[in-house]
Amino acid sequence: MSEQKDRYGLSHRFIKGITGSSIWKSVFRHGYANTDKNRALQITSNFFLHVHPIRLKKHAFRIRFTWCLGGITFFVFIVEFVTGILLMFYYRPVVEFAYMDIKSLMIDIPFGAILRNMHRWGAHLMVITVIFHMLRVFLTGSYKPPREFNWVIGVLLLINTLLLSFSGYLLPWDQLAYGGISIGTNMARAVPFLGHEGPFAVVDKYHDVRFVLLGGTEVGPVALLRFYVLHVILLPMVVLILAGVHFWRIRKDNISGPL
Repeated sequence: MSEQKDRYGLSHRFIKGITGSSIWKSVFRHGYANTDKNRALQITSNFFLHVHPIRLKKHAFRIRFTWCLGGITFFVFIVEFVTGILLMFYYRPVVEFAYMDIKSLMIDIPFGAILRNMHRWGAHLMVITVIFHMLRVFLTGSYKPPREFNWVIGVLLLINTLLLSFSGYLLPWDQLAYGGISIGTNMARAVPFLGHEGPFAVVDKYHDVRFVLLGGTEVGPVALLRFYVLHVILLPMVVLILAGVHFWRIRKDNISGPL
């Protein structure tokens, strides 16, 4: 019994030593006194906690209300971000090497198959969780004022998630990818105004949205490079900016609204 108390006292002193240090106080600048003012200061003075509202309605803590779909989506995005960076070490966006790099990753690189499949299935899961997250927000009425702006940001995040999934489709440079991108970009020809075959077309086939995506009139080496840049640089940057705005609005508008 005394030995257990000694261990408890040692661990307590160790924790107090950490929380009493100048480094800890430079990060968490306020104590834990149970007052409304101090709770607010703990949140607003710390970046990692400031993303969360100071007060939450009781129903927002219920799993059956939110299903944690927003948090799951963000977690999957982090997995995609990390695995995507690791995949960039083994992939070259060049027609002569793209397919063989994927085959090498799946066969020769240790844990390469696990890495690629984590990225691939994570992409599918992210699309699913974003859709279900928005469905939950719609069914619970959480998009209503004052959250209508954040709903628009969520729609933009959904569109960018679909574009991320679509732009990554070409990168393996196999027959399935070639066919899928061909069909998808051919659909772009029918976009109103911006597609040369769409309603109210104001551009020709050398200046429409399909030409911009492919860098030409056919799927080829330039298209592979453009989709690679879209997938690893442009679209992730847009998602990070929109996600930051999304979290900021959650902080200002509260996490979720009533039914």
